Amino acid sequence: MFKRVLVANRGEIALRIIRACRELDVESVAVYSEADVDSMHVQLADEAVCIGPASSKESYLKMDRIIAAAEITGADAIHPGYGFLSENARFAEICASSGITFIGPSAKVINLMGDKATARATAVANGVPITPGSDIMPDAETALEEAKRIGFPVMIKATAGGGGRGMRPCFKEEDFIQLFQAASSEAIVCFGNGSCYLEKLVLNPHHVEIQVIGDSHGNFIHLGERDCSMQRRNQKIIEECPSPLLTPELRQRMGEASVNLIKNIGYQNAGTIEYLVDEKGENFYFMEMNTRIQVEHPVTEEVMGCELIKEQIRVAAGMPLSHHVLQATPRGHSIECRINAEDPYNNFAPSPGTIDLWYAPGGKGVRVDTHVYSGYTVPPHYDSMIAKLIVTAATREIAIARMRRALAEFTIRGIKTTIPFQQEIIAHPDFISGNYDIGWVGRYLEERKA
Repeated sequence: MFKRVLVANRGEIALRIIRACRELDVESVAVYSEADVDSMHVQLADEAVCIGPASSKESYLKMDRIIAAAEITGADAIHPGYGFLSENARFAEICASSGITFIGPSAKVINLMGDKATARATAVANGVPITPGSDIMPDAETALEEAKRIGFPVMIKATAGGGGRGMRPCFKEEDFIQLFQAASSEAIVCFGNGSCYLEKLVLNPHHVEIQVIGDSHGNFIHLGERDCSMQRRNQKIIEECPSPLLTPELRQRMGEASVNLIKNIGYQNAGTIEYLVDEKGENFYFMEMNTRIQVEHPVTEEVMGCELIKEQIRVAAGMPLSHHVLQATPRGHSIECRINAEDPYNNFAPSPGTIDLWYAPGGKGVRVDTHVYSGYTVPPHYDSMIAKLIVTAATREIAIARMRRALAEFTIRGIKTTIPFQQEIIAHPDFISGNYDIGWVGRYLEERKA
């Protein structure tokens, strides 16, 4: 096992990793920007190193400063969390060349599955169904001709994209050039790579992902699915496990396809394979693979009775998956709400500022993952998520009732949050019945304006 792990991230995921390290009797090192000096992960780590100013480009994305911090503090492994450098193959290579273990898959596998176009080709080679699409397009004009061949509507996707960025749906030929250029420009800003490809747009689909994990001892498994269809502008806001859409037969097919894929590519560590499922719940199509831990991993942990961050660390240290993980079976239902510092009644505008009062809900089956507290100032420089509220119960019906209660208890004063909007969704008949897809939130917002 490692002696000391550096956490190359911030916020709730950094704190989550630090807590996992402590339970594994592993020391932790936090890195932080000048804007995060008062963050909880900085206070609870065994050691903390400032790596630059507020801008992520000058701090959390600075590979040389993170490696230097690891070397100075004697860290023998780095956990990247999600976002930032978590799917950067170059960073994984630098870690290896510096004698530091990257807690994640190899740089080779990140390159293979992190690039969306290459990942689609890999999925096809391993018998995983995909939607009709294209290779990387050299320019907007060539892409337009390809879009005509595929047939509208199409989805324009940045090959290096993630989190809904670098994606644009296009329904009409006359809008294509402008949307392609917008997707490419956004991808350049967010990922430094403006390359885009096309996919046939599946209408009214569900977004369902399979949690996978493999080790160096020949164990390759999946830990069920998460339904992430409740999205706003391709950003997930509520996730649940298991999906209310999937039949046992479809669940088995998706799980088997996912395990077959990671086994054939020798995938080690935790990852997520994302799929579109058609509105009838009959067919599924590979979207992409995230070669890292996901924001929504807690719902899988609660239903499957495992701790994925600990398993990531164990696998990276050369240990086999825990017996209870290999034998995990689903139990109950779990729902997660991402609590963002945004004003849901002002076009979800960011709402940074000082939290005057923070009161988190509790009770049976309620979990809150967060790095903030009363008196904490939410900085304007990063993603607006400030907490994840997770509830778990024996049935989906009880879980929904528990989430309604927990959201009503959650008190945050001084800033605006998405809690009121999530209360609306949880109480809506469509959510209660499981009758929603990835376009539901957009349609609901339009209806609310009318």
